Amino acid sequence: MSKVCELTGKKPAVANNVSHAQNKTKRRQLPNLQVRKFFSEVLNQTVSLRLSTNAIRTIDKKGGLDAFMTSYKKHKLFSAKAAKLRKAIKAKLAA
Repeated sequence: MSKVCELTGKKPAVANNVSHAQNKTKRRQLPNLQVRKFFSEVLNQTVSLRLSTNAIRTIDKKGGLDAFMTSYKKHKLFSAKAAKLRKAIKAKLAA
């Protein structure tokens, strides 16, 4: 399972561990990913997504998954699953 946020595309960064003697060794800084289920009122179903905590906070701020997906730009969505979900929500709202 990849360590990438499905909405924002946040992925591991590379940094250095620096010892007291200034020895530098490479390390990975992993994003704080959580598997979270959201209920889409438009689609009337539960959707499970692997998101960074930053994306979860943004969804809560926007007022839920449906509001977030309609306001978020299509080209900024990272995964195909998220783009498909956005398209389904938009189609259901248009109908």
